[in-house]
Amino acid sequence: MAGDEENYYGKHGTPQKYDPSFKGPIHDRSCTDIICCILLVIAIVGYVVVGIIAWTYGDPRKVIYPTDSRGQFCGQLGTPNENKPFLFYFNILKCASPLVLLEFQCPTKQICVNKCPDQYLTYLNARKQPKDFEYYKQFCVPGFNNSQKSLPEVLKDGDCPSVITPSKPLARRCLPAINTKKGVVMVGNDTTFEDGLGQRRNVTELVEGAKKANVVLEARQLAMKIFEDYTVSWHWIIIGLVIAMVFSFIFVVLLRFLAGIMIWVMIVLVILVLGYGIVHCYLEYARLKGEAGSDVSLKDLGFQTDLRVYLHLKQTWLAFMIILCIMEVIIILLLIFLRKRILIAIALIKEASRAVGHIMTSLVFPLCTFFLVCLCVAYWASTAVFLSTSNEAVYKVFNDTSKCDYAGQTCIPETFNMTNITKQCPDARCLFAFYGGETAYHKYLIIFQIYNAFMFFWLANFVIALGQVTLAGAFASYYWAFKKPDDMPAFPLFSSFGRALRYHTGSLAFGSLILAIVQIIRVLLEYLDHKLKAAENKFAKFLLACLKCCFWCLEKFIKFLNRNAYIMIAIYGTNFCTSAKNAFFLLMRNIIRVAVLDKVTDFLLFLGKLLIVGSVGILAFFFFTQRIDVVQGTAPTLNYYWVPILTLVVGSYLIAHGFFSVYAMCVDTLFLCFLEDLERNDGSSEKPYFMSSDLKKLLNKTNKETEFSLQV
Repeated sequence: MAGDEENYYGKHGTPQKYDPSFKGPIHDRSCTDIICCILLVIAIVGYVVVGIIAWTYGDPRKVIYPTDSRGQFCGQLGTPNENKPFLFYFNILKCASPLVLLEFQCPTKQICVNKCPDQYLTYLNARKQPKDFEYYKQFCVPGFNNSQKSLPEVLKDGDCPSVITPSKPLARRCLPAINTKKGVVMVGNDTTFEDGLGQRRNVTELVEGAKKANVVLEARQLAMKIFEDYTVSWHWIIIGLVIAMVFSFIFVVLLRFLAGIMIWVMIVLVILVLGYGIVHCYLEYARLKGEAGSDVSLKDLGFQTDLRVYLHLKQTWLAFMIILCIMEVIIILLLIFLRKRILIAIALIKEASRAVGHIMTSLVFPLCTFFLVCLCVAYWASTAVFLSTSNEAVYKVFNDTSKCDYAGQTCIPETFNMTNITKQCPDARCLFAFYGGETAYHKYLIIFQIYNAFMFFWLANFVIALGQVTLAGAFASYYWAFKKPDDMPAFPLFSSFGRALRYHTGSLAFGSLILAIVQIIRVLLEYLDHKLKAAENKFAKFLLACLKCCFWCLEKFIKFLNRNAYIMIAIYGTNFCTSAKNAFFLLMRNIIRVAVLDKVTDFLLFLGKLLIVGSVGILAFFFFTQRIDVVQGTAPTLNYYWVPILTLVVGSYLIAHGFFSVYAMCVDTLFLCFLEDLERNDGSSEKPYFMSSDLKKLLNKTNKETEFSLQV
């Protein structure tokens, strides 16, 4: 047995030995992983340079405003088109071309106008009446003069459209005003129209062109409606988030004094909340039985921008009910099989509650981490937008009717009519295609985007690591204080934060760098997966799926290892590799305790988050759907009531996660210190345990000196 134990410890490192001078986090320490610290500083300088370049060349207006055939913005102040906010297509029928899907641009001339046309009118008929022609000219190219050109020349040169049709603006684009009467598709009040070239055409051709022109517009329209919902409900969202914060704070405070009762109450409430959700889904499912249209399947319905449509389907509520039932069964089974371990986990949470109670500033510290992460997100997002809009206007040759060898080639609008292209391809036009470029900067633009994403991951992980090591150092000071709280330092949190920044910036950069590399590889794999969706190579798809799975597991493992390595860094001040190795071996020597106690505690804390998020979500659902009689007239009228509800659910989860992350870090730190305590000490007068009396009772451990004095 002794040989087996020695062999076991040999595989997983040597247990910590008693050190009479060890009294918690070491104060006499030196800088660690200096090379990584230097690399981080250089990378940040490079990131700032990339940001400056992006902000110099980028123009976010390209995302917001439509552009005409020359790449000029419609409705933008300070431009020739500032009074022309709408984009008009000369021939919307050409938008049914596959070129729309390939290059996101209709192969027809486009100009900015101050209003969309509201009547049918051909160019030929407009020339007969001066009043009609004056109206018609606003849809011709700027500076058009009828007296200089004949009718064929005007249409050939693309100075005016051959016909205009009643249109309505959608996302600042003039699209046919389509309506349906008794199943018949109409534009205005007609089912056919004259195309200006002597032919009568069906309005369904206009519909097809409008659909293709609307490829990107539906998403923009959805975004606009969501933005409108935010403008009328933002103050209610803030109130909901404040309620979530109050709930979380009250829960944490109560957890300190009533940890055992709160845990069991929380478990019961989570089961009841899920049970209510199951009953509500069943009632909605039963109500929709026999209702017309409720039997349509989700697959047949497809994606709809108005998500409320799905709530009128039986299949939606059935899916919700099945998901909630599965969650309910899993939670109940876990509670049955782990009921004994839950008592141990409750004791660990009680100890964490005492630690948080003595270091109350730890509850506020996650706000600092959250603020820094928000700065990282803001810098990354703004840089990404500026990089993606830093391209130049690229013009290409579009040919409407006949085949042209020059089609798709780049061209210059100012000199296009003087080139040989117009002679060989009379119908060819030089139109704005997209934003790109041929310079070295534009060629390496994708590299800048990847670097932007990589630096976001690195900095965000660094900020999170800084928060973890700060909390770990503070809670370790609590555990290794023999007389709590008398032996604790005056400001444990600020002392730990100072040590982390002064000595271990390099180690935190090292750990976050490894994690960032894995995360950027996962992003690239997702990009490849998106590109290979249309491919028929099953082996490539299988290999990619395996790689995605492996790197997902690797990311989870590195996060777990980093978290425990940061605890060891906070306590002993060793470099990242040494800390990671010591933490890993310590956990492997106590693998059963880790697998049961630590994970059960995480599960209980997760139930707490679920309770807060569920409570706020249900309250928001009843409020925004105006099902609370007391405040029925107070709730705003929304396009999609799920917008504020989903925002509140996500926001309340982040708030609850911020509060509970302190508890989770406290539990992990105390657990690691507890394992170290068991290895370092034996409870004798020379080597007394530092753990609390509750943990000693729970594990049948006592300090022998105390036990002797009690017997006397």
